[in-house]
Amino acid sequence: MNIANFPWLTTIILFPIAASLLLPIIPDKEGKTVRWYSLVVGLIDFALIVYAFYTGYDFSNPDLQLVESYPWVPQLGLNWSVGADGLSMPLIILTGFITTLAILAAWPVTFKPKLFFFLILAMYGGQIAVFAVQDMLLFFLVWELELVPIYFLLSIWGGKRRQYAATKFILYTAGGSLFILLSALTMGFYGDTVTFDMRAIALKDFALNFQLALYAGFLIAYAVKLPIIPLHTWLPDAHGEATAPVHMLLAGILLKMGGYALVRMNAQMLPDAHAYFAPVLVVLGVVNIIYAALTSFAQRNLKRKIAYSSISHMGFVMIGIASFTDLGLSGAVLQMVSHGLIGASLFFLVGATYDRTHTLMLDEMGGVAKRMPKIFAMFTTCSMASLALPGMSGFVAELMVFVGFATSDAYSSTFKVIVVFLMAVGVILTPIYLLSMLREIFYGKENEELVSHQVLIDAEPREVFIIACLLIPIIGIGFYPKLLTQMYDATTVQLTARLRDSVPTLAQQQEETLKVSLSAPEIGN
Repeated sequence: MNIANFPWLTTIILFPIAASLLLPIIPDKEGKTVRWYSLVVGLIDFALIVYAFYTGYDFSNPDLQLVESYPWVPQLGLNWSVGADGLSMPLIILTGFITTLAILAAWPVTFKPKLFFFLILAMYGGQIAVFAVQDMLLFFLVWELELVPIYFLLSIWGGKRRQYAATKFILYTAGGSLFILLSALTMGFYGDTVTFDMRAIALKDFALNFQLALYAGFLIAYAVKLPIIPLHTWLPDAHGEATAPVHMLLAGILLKMGGYALVRMNAQMLPDAHAYFAPVLVVLGVVNIIYAALTSFAQRNLKRKIAYSSISHMGFVMIGIASFTDLGLSGAVLQMVSHGLIGASLFFLVGATYDRTHTLMLDEMGGVAKRMPKIFAMFTTCSMASLALPGMSGFVAELMVFVGFATSDAYSSTFKVIVVFLMAVGVILTPIYLLSMLREIFYGKENEELVSHQVLIDAEPREVFIIACLLIPIIGIGFYPKLLTQMYDATTVQLTARLRDSVPTLAQQQEETLKVSLSAPEIGN
């Protein structure tokens, strides 16, 4: 067998889905065999991802790699087409890593364990497919596929208002998906040839007004998933009712799908429209940062506080995408990966804290650090990562977005000063609400009623292992960002150059600079 021609991505996508189909026939009532089986499947798939990346991915190549294409429904022009580049490969690795840890986090699940792990494994393959597929119709199908497991994971294993949260989630996301389908069909049928291949569509010469309409449609769809205010309200409700492993999937992977699609579809395929919408993205990013940070500060429910914190951090992704600089776009990709790791760790610890205190209200906590020192230490460390402490991945990502936008020549100085100032305000608000959260949970006098009714045991080895696995890349990237940035630098530099060519003033400046350099006399003449 020729390893170079092996269908790695297809195998990585289909393996967990196929493995999930065997769960119903496994003889297991209490869920012990099922959870071990699921963990082994997750580890095998993650190992395949790492191996495919190690053997078949070239850092210096900005184009698609590991490309596979097979006719699926030729009558509709629908192909099974997958590939990975600098935009998708980091997120594919992140998906495998977070999902495998989420399976381990689901160890205590005893209610309908076969169905629970079936949905987790099915979602595993579906989410990797979102980052890998290169066919517009296929992208829509896998985008919809991952909605179903989340709906059932919320509606069956969620909290008291789980039905409301699950219904709201499916209505928001499915409603947004209609814009993906309409825009995909419109792009595919545009021009003389009918094609849904993303690379072929990107080469089509769309009229500017047509691009603007398509961009707006995609933006609505991805604004729901990112999420962008005011289409964000499903997220606090979903997080408020989800269990710890579902939290990890929502914060670690699901939100990144919106950011990835915004770069892949809007920026890469509609660059001329992106030049017009970029200022809008910057404004929406600032609103996300400030509004969500202030709202998080006011929340008394621990899950909702962290949920709004996630919304705030995703604002930096939008600003980086709209910066028209290599550094800004690189920071946006880094922020997606960084927040995936940090968000998953925080929400896992929220779940671990709830399992012991049986409350999410900050007013009912206090002084629990004395009885749970390990959880206190892990919660503090992950909160420091979230507030962008130097030495953590969040600091590097936000700094890159800051500097990338501040040095952009696509915007006026006044606009940049205002935006950078407001971004700084958001950065200042983050430690305020996170440190006050830590103080209310862990410091001060013990809540006697809480202590008398609950047994506050400290973290078990499984929980310490999960957080350690998340902290290693958070700290590693913080001290040596090239661990991650080298994976996508070639792709982001190429994309930024194309985006800058779409801005008339920047393209004109580049042309004038080129003329001057060509006409300048050589040194010594």
